[in-house]
Amino acid sequence: MNISLLKKVCEIAGAPGFEKRIRDLVLEELQGLADEVSVDNLGNVLAIKKSKKSEKNKKVMVAAHMDEIGFIVTHIEEGGFLRFHTLGGFDPKTLTAQRVIVHGKKDLVGVMGSKPIHVMSSEEKTKLPKTTDFFIDMGMSKSEVEMHIKVGDPITRDRELIEMGDCVNCKSIDNRVAVFILIETLRQLKDPAYDVYATFTVQEEVGLRGANVAAHSINPDFGIALDTTIAYDVPGAAAHEKITELGKGTAIKIMDAMTICDYRMVAFMKQTATQHHIPWQAEILTAGGTDTAGVQRMGKQGSIAGAISIPTRHLHQVIEMAHKADIQASIDLLKVCLEKMDQYDWQH
Repeated sequence: MNISLLKKVCEIAGAPGFEKRIRDLVLEELQGLADEVSVDNLGNVLAIKKSKKSEKNKKVMVAAHMDEIGFIVTHIEEGGFLRFHTLGGFDPKTLTAQRVIVHGKKDLVGVMGSKPIHVMSSEEKTKLPKTTDFFIDMGMSKSEVEMHIKVGDPITRDRELIEMGDCVNCKSIDNRVAVFILIETLRQLKDPAYDVYATFTVQEEVGLRGANVAAHSINPDFGIALDTTIAYDVPGAAAHEKITELGKGTAIKIMDAMTICDYRMVAFMKQTATQHHIPWQAEILTAGGTDTAGVQRMGKQGSIAGAISIPTRHLHQVIEMAHKADIQASIDLLKVCLEKMDQYDWQH
């Protein structure tokens, strides 16, 4: 597995609406991997790999979002402290004691600060934190900060990728691992059954905005989304709460809160994984959603859509963890699905 590429993809900045750095990296990696590469007005990257079977003119859209949860500067306080708004979903307690990078005229490191526990009241000590309880300390005066940072600058979290046993751990495994999977699949994919529209989408974390636009433009017959999903296989988790487990294979989505996957795509993926000895597990995610919803619904006639999900612990934290074998199984399943899609009876 190309860990050095995965490391680059996971660590690079790309908050929703500010995906340029990750987009540039994706465009660089796509050189020679597709027949056509373009960027739409919203910033989605579209890489088309044509089928050599000329009579097969159907389209398969595969979506992986490039953005990561982040923040945006809303105010510069006296003392040089920054106030911010979230871009994407955060559990406020995960902000404590974190380093961030503010992307102004140059990148500057800041730290998430809040009221010290030593001066909190008894009530404050027991209540759950809110994002508004936090500020970003730049270690500079207001005048120094204003030389480099302005209201509207994006902020991302600072954490490098490391290998831990058979796993990788980093901020933004969600969803950079899917970006990596889609690039690596394109590298290996030689003869797809139908034309493949590999789409690296923007602004998923704030409402699937890129996928909606891309699916409307592509109007796919089939759709596959790639994204992380919850692996709640930790102490205290009841068996029915786990969703998925690390090391048990790629996950085939059945539903999430925004999508009921097409029963035909679910059956096709299960059959394909089983026939090719690719380990898999079923995923039912009762909260949250992914680009699957946009891929499924925003084309003119909708698409026969499903999703390949990567089990991930500690989602939307800076310590997201995925298993290398599950990542590889996701690449394997996506590749063989794209090669064998024309051999399945989609009418039943």
